Amino acid sequence: MKIQFLVISILMIAFGANAQRKDYLVTLETSLGTAHIVLYDETPLHKANFIKLVKAKYYDSLLFHRVISNFMIQGGDPDSKKAGPNARLGAGGGNLERIPFEFTTARVHKKGALAAARDGNREKKSSPVQFYIVHGRKFADEEVSKVERNNNLKYTNQQRLDYVSVGGTPALDNLYTVFGEMVDNVALVDKIAAVEIGDFDRPKEDLKMKMTVKKVSKRRITKKYGFIYPKKSKKT
Repeated sequence: MKIQFLVISILMIAFGANAQRKDYLVTLETSLGTAHIVLYDETPLHKANFIKLVKAKYYDSLLFHRVISNFMIQGGDPDSKKAGPNARLGAGGGNLERIPFEFTTARVHKKGALAAARDGNREKKSSPVQFYIVHGRKFADEEVSKVERNNNLKYTNQQRLDYVSVGGTPALDNLYTVFGEMVDNVALVDKIAAVEIGDFDRPKEDLKMKMTVKKVSKRRITKKYGFIYPKKSKKT
């Protein structure tokens, strides 16, 4: 993956989001159900890259190869498409160019959040292909405060409420890039997290995915799915 292509894609997406008042809506299909995902404008590199991959049908027939209940479900390993039942997955795509870290305090690991997987590189750069969706658990308010101190963060009232009432995995904040979220059928994460797993946290029965993307009016996305776009700051 070339940085030049990413830069071009970013400019196109940024222009489209502001000028056309439309956004990209991703549809995730599995044998356990279907959900829709909105990608954040605050993480343009990850957004452009993911849209490019979905349009190219990159994720079609790949597996959710790592499932850890109360934590997350992970997929996108290109080696999973034709993997045998005992194959250990998770290293695929490691030869591809990583995406720079784009964590923003406005977007955190609440349940249903979409984030980029990565290896242990110091710059926290993301895998360009592997991703995970947060399952997590509900946290007590004092637990959220402890995570704030440990990760040098300050949560908004809404973020704190989400972790307490909806759940998530706050310990990953400021360590991995969150670049989107499921806007409906978050229960699909519960279903996937509940499947029987074998060695290496891999589901015993292959769970394949398919993704498509289309442009939809932001107003329609808000009306149908309840996703609220951040207000543009006024220049002074």
